[in-house]
Amino acid sequence: MDQIAKKVKQWIDEKKDPRSAHWQGGLEAMLNVFSPYMEPGKLIPVQPLEKDDFPVFKVALEAVDLSPNLTAAFLPPSIAGSVIPPESAVELQRIEKGKPSYKILIARPGKDPRILCAEISEQAKKPGIDIFQSGTLLGTYNYDTHQDCLTYLPQAIMVHIWEKGKWSLDEYKRYTINWFEKILNLGKGTVRVEEDFSFFHSPTLIKSDRIDAIFTLIFEILVKRADDPDDQFKDTISSLRNIKEKDVRIAQSNELAERAMLELLNLMKELKIVKFEGFSNAENERFKKEFSRTIQQITDRII
Repeated sequence: MDQIAKKVKQWIDEKKDPRSAHWQGGLEAMLNVFSPYMEPGKLIPVQPLEKDDFPVFKVALEAVDLSPNLTAAFLPPSIAGSVIPPESAVELQRIEKGKPSYKILIARPGKDPRILCAEISEQAKKPGIDIFQSGTLLGTYNYDTHQDCLTYLPQAIMVHIWEKGKWSLDEYKRYTINWFEKILNLGKGTVRVEEDFSFFHSPTLIKSDRIDAIFTLIFEILVKRADDPDDQFKDTISSLRNIKEKDVRIAQSNELAERAMLELLNLMKELKIVKFEGFSNAENERFKKEFSRTIQQITDRII
């Protein structure tokens, strides 16, 4: 008997509703299967998406705001259609068999993981959200439309799933980076963010000011891209590292870093994430210095 089966048996022995116990066990098992592909704090599709899935995923990506250690999976119809609650659990039946189901699963880690399951399909007869812990249905939210479900999903996540208390410096950084990566993916500056947890919006979280916060975010984003095997930025860096002449290698690395930084800064301006025109003279001078320093910092890191 595996660990999840043991937990389900224990919950039932503790007089928990067998339907909720088995359903939570099934959801945990599903997340365990895909855990190698998950990245904490990010909503990840569990398999490559079809053309019709992308619009739904983009809407979900914008709505789902996660604290940095939550695991979140986006299930398209090819997977979600086979993830169904026990037939006897009528209250958990949200979509008819054969209809394209889109589910979001979110897990808060810990000794007793808490699981949120949301059915967001436009064709769901009863779109909504269910929250489970220790084999018990803690709460359920039903909505008239899938759009209402998506509108209120962030609130449900914040109330029931978000990690409470003070975070570590690394967790504040990861939350902020994940938020900005969503902006890059969606091309929208209105992506939901809890400003009190983002060092970009609250620089005191990393004991800095707004100028330093801008360049800290840019540095972290580009360093992450440099380590991503699927990012063209990494391919360009690999080519630079093969240049034998040190002076040429450094010069081209500086040029690459500057170009990449300007792209991100221009995006911040276009999407009105940063109001550069509101900088004081002193901040403009610091901006110039930090720009040059960050180019050097990125170059040192990538070569």
